[in-house]
Amino acid sequence: MNYSRQRDLILKTLQENAVHPTADCVYELLKKKEPNISLATVYRNLNLLADKGIIRRISGLDGIARFDHNTHKHYHFICSKCHKVYDVPYDVAPDLPARVAAETGLEVESCQVSFKGLCGECQKLTRN
Repeated sequence: MNYSRQRDLILKTLQENAVHPTADCVYELLKKKEPNISLATVYRNLNLLADKGIIRRISGLDGIARFDHNTHKHYHFICSKCHKVYDVPYDVAPDLPARVAAETGLEVESCQVSFKGLCGECQKLTRN
């Protein structure tokens, strides 16, 4: 993959905003630094980076594709109230893919596990 200044800016923006942003969110953040960048450029480059394994494309959390700079094994938690996405350490259930394979006979190549519920901040707001 050839070097691209815009792709580099997109990757840096994603790394600086580890909130699992959508392409639209990345675009809004980038427009402040790079007013001439197009939404199509952001989408194309995020998908290219994901296809190359440099970032992760996360589908199914809330119906919108999100992007994650963290390519290490981990799960996700999405707050059903504020919709923030949090990383959950893989160590919580490291044997989950192997157990699925062992119990079903399916060959697990990868998995994207997400949990839903209330984050700590929303729990506090609910109690008050």
